[in-house]
Amino acid sequence: MSEIKVNKLSPRTNCGTVQLGDSGDTITIPAGATITNNGTAAGFGATGAASWDTTVKTSGFTAVSGVGYFVNTTSGAITVTLPASPAAGAVVAVKDYANTFDTNNLTLARNGSNIGGVAADAVLSTEGLAVTLVYVDATQGWLVTDSGLQNEAPEPPAYVTATGGTITCCGDYKIHTFTGPGTFCVSCAGNTCGSNTVDYLVVAGGGSTGDDSSGGGGAGGYRESSGAASGCYSRSPLGACVSAIPVSVQGYPIAVGGGGPGPGENPGSNSSALGITSTGGGYGSGNSAPGDDSGGPGGSGGAARGNSIACTTGGSGNTPPVSPPQGNNGGSALGSGVPGSGGGGGATQAGTNASAPAGGPGGDGAQTSISGSATYYAGGGGGSTDNSSPPFGAGGLGGGGNGGPNCVATSGTANTGGGGGGSRNCGTSGGSGIVIIRYKFQ
Repeated sequence: MSEIKVNKLSPRTNCGTVQLGDSGDTITIPAGATITNNGTAAGFGATGAASWDTTVKTSGFTAVSGVGYFVNTTSGAITVTLPASPAAGAVVAVKDYANTFDTNNLTLARNGSNIGGVAADAVLSTEGLAVTLVYVDATQGWLVTDSGLQNEAPEPPAYVTATGGTITCCGDYKIHTFTGPGTFCVSCAGNTCGSNTVDYLVVAGGGSTGDDSSGGGGAGGYRESSGAASGCYSRSPLGACVSAIPVSVQGYPIAVGGGGPGPGENPGSNSSALGITSTGGGYGSGNSAPGDDSGGPGGSGGAARGNSIACTTGGSGNTPPVSPPQGNNGGSALGSGVPGSGGGGGATQAGTNASAPAGGPGGDGAQTSISGSATYYAGGGGGSTDNSSPPFGAGGLGGGGNGGPNCVATSGTANTGGGGGGSRNCGTSGGSGIVIIRYKFQ
């Protein structure tokens, strides 16, 4: 066996071609040898296969048989011209590099040959598409032998990543708690293999109460999702079947409503996050309330004042209306001269109507474990009475203030959205709201 040892084989001319052997010869590459390709390797694939050129194409070009191309149409549509006068078995492949074929199409110019038996160019307009074409004959021309989409490939899990508020963890879940205004900043939106939605609780500020035998303040509006996307924690019936919210990379402003300031007939302020708005609770009516001493409307309605010259009604809850409802009506005072005042509405229960001489209890709020521990929110304030001694209405579960004599009544609890308790002589404030966001982070 003859042996030639050289460091480089070059053609005799600058544009020449180096040929190894003749037709029918067998070229043997021994075991353990390595062939390094620093250029474009055409024709090395199996029949109907292409060797891929990893230099991404961003403008039109003429394809070479045996080569596959990654084409980036981000900046605009691109035309790839197929080889002229191809031989049977010629192969060309293209792949949507940036998943933009749907917005900026790729055109395969036939260059004199049919494509799929048709004398027309082909337009590729499917996001993520890869296509391999083989030239067969003059009748059918180029035929597709293989195709696929990027979304058919296994996708590694990605999870929501965000900052903002006070962050705690519960196993594989992060919890962002906002007790004041802020921003929920998403830096990674995740995917369906990991997480790409967030659960939420949005509670508005509770309503305040006027003075002189006032009705209880209404709780702030209460809105929540089901929790199915972030650990299936316990939540109230109000969250059943309410979907988590998909997020994108951006900052989401968070507003946390303050409680209505007392004394005085002042509704609570709204809370909002992720496109969800909960309405502030309605005020509990006092002697200086406008109109007929009825309670004010809101997320939950404030209660009516007793000892009025006529029957007075509680404010309407779930105002404006949403589904599921964000709250309930406030209690009424039935009959002229009845000394008792109604209880404010809560998230899951209406305020109780007053019965002479007692003040009505506030409606109960809703319980959820979104924070990692079971907590009630959005309870209505208890009603007062014109009498100087009990019974006064108790605040509803979820931060509702207790009704009381003189200036003993309590305000709604901060960051629960509880309504203020009715007072015989001094009004009280509603409790501020809260926003909690929870998601899977690993």
